This record gives sequence, structure tokens and C-alpha cells, in this order.
Amino acid sequence: MNALDFFAARLRFQTDVSDVHAAAGTVVLIDSRGEAGWRQGHIPGALHMPTAEIADRAPLAIDPATPVVTYCWGPGCNGATRAALEFATLGYQVKEMLGGIEYWIREGFPVETATGTTSQPADPLTAPRDTISCEC
Repeated sequence: MNALDFFAARLRFQTDVSDVHAAAGTVVLIDSRGEAGWRQGHIPGALHMPTAEIADRAPLAIDPATPVVTYCWGPGCNGATRAALEFATLGYQVKEMLGGIEYWIREGFPVETATGTTSQPADPLTAPRDTISCEC
């Protein structure tokens, strides 16, 4: 594999939190974490589907023609990769959201909790504070 093929493949199968935020309503967003993580906070509109449940639940809950994006905790966790593999095995068009919920929160996007929806200012180490896009 050469560099062109490698980077083109990454863009076909991975996405970032800003692109996911912009694509709201056009993809099914899957939170593959366990129950405790889901209760702690999740992306509004996401479906909670731990990786071990995908094979049984996905065909009943998601149209196979609908693009899917998986996420887990963050860059130190490969749960979203494992979840994306499960969806790919079932024939879904799937991408992994880089950075997980950690970078979603760090970029200032909303999180749904038991007490409602909340957000925090963007972390200047991960996103500009004055705009919703890094323009990269």
C-alpha cells in the first residue's frame, strides 16, 4: 500500500467530531460503550449499542442503507474500532469517529446526561474557541 491509498482509506473509514457534528441527521451515531459510560453522558441522538450487542440489535434497529458512525471513550480506546468492525461484518457503510466522546466534549459539543443536555467551552488545545470548525 502506498501513501495515497493509505490516506484515502483513512478518510473513507474514519471521521472526526466536527464532521460528525456537521452530519447530524444523515448518519446513525452509535455509542458502543457500556451502560455506565452511556449514563455518564452521550452524544444527543446517538443510539446506545455496546459492541457485544451489535450483531443481534443492528439489523432490527438500523436500515442497512443508512451510514453508521461509531464512537467510544477516546483516542486511548479502540472500542469504536471494534464496533465499526462489527457493523462492517454485517455489511453496513461505517466510519469510526476519531477522538471519541472525549474529543466531542473537548470541542464544546453538547452531551446528554440524566439531568439534561450540557456543553462546555472548547478546549483551546483541541479546537478554536471562537468558531465551530478548525478549518483544516
